Amino acid sequence: MSGPADRPGLGCVGAPRLLTGLDRTGWLDREAHLAVHGPLPRFHPDELTDLASDIGLRGRGGAGFPFARKLQAVMLSAREKQSATAVVVNGSEGEPSCLKDTALLLHAPHLVLDGALLAAAAVSAEEVVVAVTRADVERSVRDAVDERGPGGRRVRVARLPERFVTGEGTALVSGLNGGPALPSGQRVRTSERGLGGMPTLLSNTETYAQLAVAARLGAPAYRSVGLPSEPGTVLLTVAGSTVVETPSGTSLAYVLDLCGSGVGQGVLVGGYHGRWLEPGAARSADLSRQSLAAFGAVLGAGAVLPLPEETCPAGEVAAVARWMAKESAGQCGPCVRGLPALADVLEDAVRGGGRAALEAVEARLRGVRRRGACSHPDGTSYFVASALAAFPEEFRDHALGSGCGRPVTGALPLPPDEEPAGGAERLVVDWTLCKGHGLCVDILPDVVRLDADGYPAQASMPVPARLRPKALRAVRRCPALALRFRE
Repeated sequence: MSGPADRPGLGCVGAPRLLTGLDRTGWLDREAHLAVHGPLPRFHPDELTDLASDIGLRGRGGAGFPFARKLQAVMLSAREKQSATAVVVNGSEGEPSCLKDTALLLHAPHLVLDGALLAAAAVSAEEVVVAVTRADVERSVRDAVDERGPGGRRVRVARLPERFVTGEGTALVSGLNGGPALPSGQRVRTSERGLGGMPTLLSNTETYAQLAVAARLGAPAYRSVGLPSEPGTVLLTVAGSTVVETPSGTSLAYVLDLCGSGVGQGVLVGGYHGRWLEPGAARSADLSRQSLAAFGAVLGAGAVLPLPEETCPAGEVAAVARWMAKESAGQCGPCVRGLPALADVLEDAVRGGGRAALEAVEARLRGVRRRGACSHPDGTSYFVASALAAFPEEFRDHALGSGCGRPVTGALPLPPDEEPAGGAERLVVDWTLCKGHGLCVDILPDVVRLDADGYPAQASMPVPARLRPKALRAVRRCPALALRFRE
């Protein structure tokens, strides 16, 4: 997912702020950055908190939590515990439909570092950690850090596994602390216990970049664009390929028209944990929390995906549901069994499984919701449910056998296969020995699927490299000795 093919294009509606200068160069080095943005002012902690509050700055990674309250929470926790603090920049984007933070770190890393260092000074943190998942992003940030030279607060760049769940707060902290980059399943505030157990200010890349812009402009000038209730600009990833900076409150349809896509059959807002807007709603919606909330949607991490007329909605949604099942943390029943089963019945419905298949999809959605150790099962189930509501005739026609006749074009982007076709190692079933114990699917839900009789649905299954240890464990633990691993 980190090759040149997914380096995003850039665009602006109105005058750019975060993307200033990138029309002239592909990478703002330290000298160019200062020439474009000017020197970074100094702030007393209370002044920075007031600035963040005055401009209504919220996290741009999905949850939208007020940044000023995050600052205050870390400072309070540090005082109460008499503890050191840390600042973490969440630069991991495990979703292929979202590239805005990648764009900032690839093209304007100094702006992000400025905001993180401002925040570090406010909470008295001695270290800033930038967490990334892509090799090219890691190189860009390291080059920017090297340009700044020694002295001041330490800035460390850490690379974590590129997975959908890596960016969840507890998963990110666990990975940075040397553990698995998986959600803890516990309600742990990083402001109380984060990096190394310290109170930690954790926010995403765009949030820190917005703070750096506001620090230079001041609150009144920052508020001169956008909505009074949501001042400033927002970054969007449109169609999984173009990062666009636009003032808040801009018409969604206007942005999509400028990008040459229009609203198509509908628009997915908020990425693969987001909601679908039907064409009429997409033409009416503005890029603001209040406007999108009226349609049951949130902007989240800024992914906006119009569905072109020439693609199959049901097939696109089923493909994403399968990928999301594979990207789960694999730590609880709804992830291990529920999401793969949901993908199974959804694919069955799309292939013409009849009304029973559609009813099975609804049953699987109910079985997954509000039962996961993290938000991934809920987010995935709501994405599917939203698609069923937005495209009811499409799913009905597919289930009843007529279908739509259109191909799946990949309008909802997914990463390329982890292994070349035919090149993956394989898990092989010996049918003369298999007794249908089902232990293999418990260990390898991303690889093994059971048929209606409880036996593996395939005799030979490709195993991605990252799942090789689990495949070997499945072979060793099969009570009937019916599995073997073929390299």
